[in-house]
Amino acid sequence: MTNLQKLAEIKNALNAKYFEREKEVEAILIALISRQHMLMIGPPGTGKSALAADIAKIVTGMNHFQWLLTRFSTPEELFGPLSLKDLEQGVYKRNTANKLPEAHITFLDEIFKANSAILNSLLTLINERKFYNNGHPVQVPLMSVIGSSNEYPEEGEGLEALFDSFLLRSEVDYVADDNNFIAMLQDSGNQPLPSTDIQELMNLQFFSEMVSIPPEVYQKLAEIRMELRNEGIFPSDRRFKQSLSVLKAKALVEQRQHVLVNDIVFLENALWETPDQKDLTVKIVRSLAQDTVLRSIDQARQETKEIQAMLKQNPSTEGSLEATKKLKIIVNELNALKTKNPGREQQIDEAIKEVTAIQNEIVGSILDPIV
Repeated sequence: MTNLQKLAEIKNALNAKYFEREKEVEAILIALISRQHMLMIGPPGTGKSALAADIAKIVTGMNHFQWLLTRFSTPEELFGPLSLKDLEQGVYKRNTANKLPEAHITFLDEIFKANSAILNSLLTLINERKFYNNGHPVQVPLMSVIGSSNEYPEEGEGLEALFDSFLLRSEVDYVADDNNFIAMLQDSGNQPLPSTDIQELMNLQFFSEMVSIPPEVYQKLAEIRMELRNEGIFPSDRRFKQSLSVLKAKALVEQRQHVLVNDIVFLENALWETPDQKDLTVKIVRSLAQDTVLRSIDQARQETKEIQAMLKQNPSTEGSLEATKKLKIIVNELNALKTKNPGREQQIDEAIKEVTAIQNEIVGSILDPIV
């Protein structure tokens, strides 16, 4: 089995285990391949730490460090205790064994609880892959930090630089679909996961660097940058530069040797500075980078979610009948889209299947009381 086949197997297995976490699974794999950092924001009990722990287990031979930060976390917890033997000689050196400076992948829960005692060393380690031990810089093997938090940091807490260290960001919520929720409850979670090793991961990182970026992708990034600036959103040049490695990894995950313009859509949560800019950034990136078919599919999915939400707020037989009529219109529009776009049947059929399943579920809820 090739490295890419193993990667696809791992992605599929994680998607099967973690319901409605396809975006997070893909983002973590891309973060590892591109050697970037990822942040997950969401309430407790949404599988953030479990997913990160499984990723660490899947890659054998890799040092893994995981820690829950609090306002009182000390440097010793993250970077190791001072060596008493060296201290006797007047040397201020930490024993970093099994701590963050020796980890390839790190999961830091409640990342924004980081206090001033650890913040500077943490930032240097994340951004520069260096740890200063006894005043001497030591290169660390860190590939990716996966951070999580229940909420975004508040303004004025001095955590802006730490927040900016995470190129990839994802908002995680509880399982929304009722069928997925029931499947999650019934799932034992004991199914074995495929594995790879650190050398195969490094091979993927090497292959990712070989992926080409055509001129039209650079041009599209420039257009997005200009449009964001027109709206008062100024992602740094460094953020755009780092995004190139993400685009290459995205293409590799999809087993391509070159980046497509549509891959830029993956950056919709990487190019805003503050959470209040998120929705506008997503709109701009999708309008400029997403092809018309995918945009129509996304719109259909969004309309379906809105119909479901309205029905949950006001459940009634009349509301269910109205919802099924609206969903039928969406299915008809998707079928028309498929007719106009030969070669895109698979993507459109997936969306039709999703909408039809929800439509059938609503019809079933109407008929059940009668039966």
